[in-house]
Amino acid sequence: MTRPYRVVVAKPGLDGHDRGAKVIARALRDAGFEVVYTGLHQTPEQVVQAVVQEDADALGLSLLSGAHLTLVPRVVAGLGAAGRGDVLVVVGGIIPEADIGVLESQGVAHVFTPGTPLASIGGWLEEALDRREAHQTV
Repeated sequence: MTRPYRVVVAKPGLDGHDRGAKVIARALRDAGFEVVYTGLHQTPEQVVQAVVQEDADALGLSLLSGAHLTLVPRVVAGLGAAGRGDVLVVVGGIIPEADIGVLESQGVAHVFTPGTPLASIGGWLEEALDRREAHQTV
């Protein structure tokens, strides 16, 4: 890690299950990331506001409700409108295989599904952010 990256972990929508988001937040923190967890029931606008206020490098969205095709595009569009289209967006949760390509075509960098090892999530995120950082300094 070239520097401690700041990651916002958010639970958009009405999904009330946040154990996975908390586990991810802790694993990323233990891996050296600065992590801000927004809590439950965030609107897309609140998520974008948190990313802007925290000057985050990445955003992890945890969705289990099935509303990913509605909420994720609103967050990605909001980041762009706020001038933060540079934020690396990752999604985790119950995401059908058929929807992964759709989310990626809308600007999501990666989708992590249930059972993904925690170390591989942190490793993937660190590599992606290091690559982006190296590209920006060239």
